[in-house]
This record gives sequence, C-alpha cells and structure tokens, in this order.
Amino acid sequence: MRRRIALALGGAAVLTASLASAALAPIAQASPGLIAAMQRDLGLTAAQASTRLTQEMTASRVMPAAQQAAGAAFGGAWFDAARGKLVVGVTDPAAATAVRQAGAEPTTVAISAAKLDAAKAEIDMSAESRPAPAAVSGWRADPRSGSVVVALRPGAHGADVDDFLARARKSGPVTVVTAPKAQPFAAGTVGGDPYYINGNTRCSIGFSVQGGFVSAGHCGGTGSSVVGWDGSAMGSFAGSSFPDNDYSFIRIGNGWWTAPVVLGWGTVSDALVRGSWVAPVGTSVCRSGSTTHWHCGTVLGHNETINYSQGAVHQMTRTNVCAEPGDSGGSFITGDQAQGVTSGGWGNCGSGGETWFQPVNEILQRYGLSLVTA
Repeated sequence: MRRRIALALGGAAVLTASLASAALAPIAQASPGLIAAMQRDLGLTAAQASTRLTQEMTASRVMPAAQQAAGAAFGGAWFDAARGKLVVGVTDPAAATAVRQAGAEPTTVAISAAKLDAAKAEIDMSAESRPAPAAVSGWRADPRSGSVVVALRPGAHGADVDDFLARARKSGPVTVVTAPKAQPFAAGTVGGDPYYINGNTRCSIGFSVQGGFVSAGHCGGTGSSVVGWDGSAMGSFAGSSFPDNDYSFIRIGNGWWTAPVVLGWGTVSDALVRGSWVAPVGTSVCRSGSTTHWHCGTVLGHNETINYSQGAVHQMTRTNVCAEPGDSGGSFITGDQAQGVTSGGWGNCGSGGETWFQPVNEILQRYGLSLVTA
C-alpha cells in the first residue's frame, strides 16, 4: 500500500515543482500526460489541448458570475470549444450586456433554465410514484434544444412508453432521442485494483476526503467492509445511497492514509487535485478507473436522471468518456479540479459509449466532507 501511494506522490512532487516554477503557466504544462490523453481521445494537437485546458479553466470560474449576471433570464451555460468561451443562454436580450461583461458569450434561447429544470423535476416526481418503463434510458434538461430530452432504448415502444411520454409532455417541451440503456460499472473480483467490498465486488476510489474517500453508492451499502488493492483492511462504508443517488463515503483506518492524487496508471502522470470547480457542458473531462485506467472526453450534460434497472438516479452528469465494469466510483477530473465519481453508462473502451458521474460537490455536502487537496 505504502509503495503504491509513494509512487503516486512521486508524480505529484514532479507536478508541484513544475507548478512552482511557472505559477502562471497554463495548467496543461503541469501535466504532459494529460495533454497526451486529450490528444488521443479528443483528436487534438498538443498545443490545442493546452489552449483548451486554459480556456476551460477560465470558463469554469466565469460561470457563477455569468449566471448571476443573467438573473431570471438565465437559460443555461455551456463551453463552446470552437470559440474557446463559455456561452450563456438568455431569454431576455437585455441581459446580454451584463453576461458579456462577466466574461461569457450570450446567446438568445426560448426558455429559461429555471423552467426547464422545473419541467425535469416534475418528471422526476412523477417517476417516483409511477416508475419509468425499463425502455426509458433517462431524461435531462437541455438548454441548447430548449426542451427536456427523453432517451429511449432503440426500438422502444408500447403503451407504458407512450404513457410516460404523455406525462412528460405535460411538464413542458420534450424531445425524444434513442440511446442504449446505462448500467452501473461494478464488477466481480479480479486482481490488481483499488478496493473490494465484502470480498466479492470490485470498484474504484473516487477522491480522497478528510477521513477516507468517496465512491459510488451501488458499490456497497452502509456498513459494508472494504479491503484495498493489496488485500489489507481499509475500513467500511460510513454512508451510501443508491438508487435515487449514486454516491458513498468510505471511512478508512488500519494504516491507510489519504493523498490529493488521481492515478494516471502509467498512461499519464498522476494528477493533483486542487479543488472542485464545476466544469461547464462542452468542457473536456478525464476519468481514472481500475479496469480501463485513464480516458478522456467531453461533458455533455448536467442534472440528468438515469433510469437504471435498480431505479432512477438523479443529478447526474453525462460524458462521452468510455468506461467498463470495475470502473465504478472512479475519478472524473478536469485539469486539477475534481468533478465526480463514475456511476454507469453504456458501451466500452473498445467501441466507445457514454458514462455518467455523480457530482463530487453534492457528495461532499451530503456527508459534510472536504476534499484532500494539494
């Protein structure tokens, strides 16, 4: 255990030295391996990846002020990679000047984010009393289309699907798309991975927090015991929620300790964690997991509801990063900012797919935790 963490911290020390020597340099320069992963998964050159990381870091910090500037006219926000800027939808053109002064690019949209979120929340409430059919993959508020997007399995049909869509349309505008059914990315025991639950389920560590780490809720219930990659006792689940949510807090002891590091698995340098600014839609994001290790992609949507076979999970973030069984609970990170823990998805890292994560800030708030940061 100590040998492995020492290797991770060794990478962290290199990053720290690099940052100390160039405090104002783009974050991409601090992690050459991250640039390589973005080149591989996003089809960028090294220069484009470095520029994009800097632009995304700016967009994440601009977003709260831009949303406040838009006020009641706020119609959602997303990162536009082509322009390298945060775009903020406004329902009232009069708000455009204030949004632009906040550092974002305004664009007119037909419906406010508040109304879209309310429509989605109404569908969520309806699905609590009458669960969504298995053919419904999930639903999300989509400011760019000005509607709640409901995803159905390819070929889905039937009276139950029609009834669900009819109820959804009563809440507001609805767009129907097709998408494969998402499943949690947990797996049976195989060797060489971060932690095991009750000796027979493997999942991945998300982020170190004071007293332990956070991960996915479907990995284990409260009280479940946990052992590490080397088979030694780590601790147990102090809190867990699934479905409805998909997050957990594992309290550790037995000589284990925490580090502000996300493993790069030799594909990239181990990444330091410095905070948890929320990455806007359109931002690049990378995932570290115990099965498929390190992969990158883009944030596709926030606050989505995913209808797993075990029940609906809310407030999820959708990405086009691939994942596979055993990656559950692993880290999603943009630059040096923690984003969330891997929940589930569809596809694999051979053919591609989509993966959802539970935002880390919600987990921290729920359990009163704080990240271990560099």
